[in-house]
Amino acid sequence: MDAGEVLLALLLVPGGAMLLTFLTPSQRLTEIRLIALIATTATLVISIYVFVAYDFGQGGYQFDLQYPWIQNIAFLGENGISLHLAVDGVAVPLVLLNGLVGFAGVLVSWKITHRVKDFFVLFMALFTGVYGVYIGQDLFFWFFAYELAVLPMYLLIVVWGSTNKEYGAMKLTMVLVGGSVLIFVGIFAVFAEANAGTFDMAVLREINFDRSFANTFFPFFMIGCGILAGLFPFHTWSPDGHVAAPTAVSMLHAGVLMKLGAFGVIRLGMEILPAGTDFWMPVLLVLGGIAAVYGAISAIHQTDLKFVIGYSSVSHMGFVLMGLGTMNNIGVNGAVLQMFSHGVMTALFFAMVGAVYDQAHTRDIRVFGGIIRKMPLFVIFFGIAGLASLGLPGLSGFIAELHIFVGAIDAFPLFAALGILSAALTAVYVLRLMGRAALGPFNPRWESLRDISRMEMVAGIVLIAPIIAMGVWPDPFIDRIAQTVSEIPNVEEIGNLFTLSSLGGGG
Repeated sequence: MDAGEVLLALLLVPGGAMLLTFLTPSQRLTEIRLIALIATTATLVISIYVFVAYDFGQGGYQFDLQYPWIQNIAFLGENGISLHLAVDGVAVPLVLLNGLVGFAGVLVSWKITHRVKDFFVLFMALFTGVYGVYIGQDLFFWFFAYELAVLPMYLLIVVWGSTNKEYGAMKLTMVLVGGSVLIFVGIFAVFAEANAGTFDMAVLREINFDRSFANTFFPFFMIGCGILAGLFPFHTWSPDGHVAAPTAVSMLHAGVLMKLGAFGVIRLGMEILPAGTDFWMPVLLVLGGIAAVYGAISAIHQTDLKFVIGYSSVSHMGFVLMGLGTMNNIGVNGAVLQMFSHGVMTALFFAMVGAVYDQAHTRDIRVFGGIIRKMPLFVIFFGIAGLASLGLPGLSGFIAELHIFVGAIDAFPLFAALGILSAALTAVYVLRLMGRAALGPFNPRWESLRDISRMEMVAGIVLIAPIIAMGVWPDPFIDRIAQTVSEIPNVEEIGNLFTLSSLGGGG
């Protein structure tokens, strides 16, 4: 198989599984579940291969594949619109993230019994769209994949969700579609201004856009994509969406979809319109710092487990936006590391919350107590996610946040202090939650609780492995990310926190 065809497989396998599931009779539940499991297993293996095979010594875009579609007509030139796929060092850890969370999501969805076929058709559509965003190099197809990843959320929440699901689904959809309109306008403005007759990002990155144009349209990408990343003050859709969504959809929502927004800021804003970064990225850093503190304070006051994690996600995505806003190599490295770290930890959080909610039919922290007696594995897995969230050394959250805070101190010390305050507040709500719900006096009401199932255990192990791996041995992630970040225009070089093995050669 040609190198580029590996990326094509990341689209064809889940896309084919979606079509095959659609054609499978609804009563064949086992076959439908197996199709999803086989597809996500295959894409996880491919994602791991792409991550390992990426040559970080060479850097740049690799696994390049391009198929022309529409060209040499009307306003489209020779490059026109094409299916153009490639990955760089920022994309490969996120490709791996999608593979991990998608596979775990299928495992925890094994117990779904309502309209199983419809659920997995929509799940695989969303899963395919996420891959399309991470590997797409043509703005036309990139936007199509972005919408394919976002729009199934409405039906997935309305049909299979809970807790005011109609409100949560509609609020999420309306806000995200509003952001998509801004992205759509920005894309066509770039296309028209470039006057190159193509949507190919490789061509558009080489065009030196006028500073006034960049300053005008950079916020279309920063806000349009930032909304999906929980950008303050446009974040209010996110906690409601988290709470209303079914378990696997919450995992994908917080673990993967919110990362699409931050990724879009890098891919469309920082790379295509670098002249706008000097003016707008400090604003992103300030808004990210506000979101980090606001989300942490809000999480402290929640009593619903999902709301705690939902506001925690707003806070941690604030760290990501802070890192991007530093515009130095350490801060941006940390932002991408945090995207991966938060993705796996929050997916683990939601998987465990779903496991206890399916039995207890409540997520109210106040009514639990001492459930470690009945669900020790649940408490261990949930505890690992919590410790990663508060930045315990040896876990992935520490590596990511250390980079972000060091980068922020260099760029904007005041908001670095806000970020550090947010990390301290995270420790407050995580440890309080664990103390009250898991380790406090046992509530006899929960005598009938059983520990997590085998499927949930496997999903948890799959998500815990990268949390520990990044915390103990971050080099494979940093090597790939740092080389690409150094190539992004206007990102300041202020050194590295770790000695990169990429300095000694390729991967």
